[in-house]
Amino acid sequence: MAFTVTSNSFKDGDYLHKDHILSAEYGFGCAGGNRSPHLKWSGAPAGTKSFAITCFDPDAPTGSGFWHWLVVNIPPDVTELAAGAGSAGGSMPPGALQTRTDFGAPGYGGPCPPEGDHPHRYLFTVFAVGKEKLDVKADTSAAVVGFNLHFSTLAKAEIMGLFKR
Repeated sequence: MAFTVTSNSFKDGDYLHKDHILSAEYGFGCAGGNRSPHLKWSGAPAGTKSFAITCFDPDAPTGSGFWHWLVVNIPPDVTELAAGAGSAGGSMPPGALQTRTDFGAPGYGGPCPPEGDHPHRYLFTVFAVGKEKLDVKADTSAAVVGFNLHFSTLAKAEIMGLFKR
């Protein structure tokens, strides 16, 4: 069985709903709900001891992309996150840890590409991890989380959402 990820919030390659777009309080000019989407995964390989989730925009005009969401240490018996789980007031599984995004704080930060720019791709990736816990903290940078994931990932599955304004 292949390792896959799906969402009730959007289909792979579809535009993300306004509910998942960055809210006005961030000051980038968007007025969405800033609610993390529903994600469900299956087919993790044997030896999976935890899961991690990232949301990355490779099209951001930064030279290095933009990290919108990072979650690590999701218990191996968890195979789904409800919509809003990564947002302020959301409910993450016990033991799961959200780490710092490129907005400067942990938690989901929705898409908000520059006005008039081409559609940006938002890659939601679920990692099957061969360790129970990655040695990171809530203020660990995305690059360091990625470094740790690189050496501990057994498999990964991805779903892509789009957004343009």
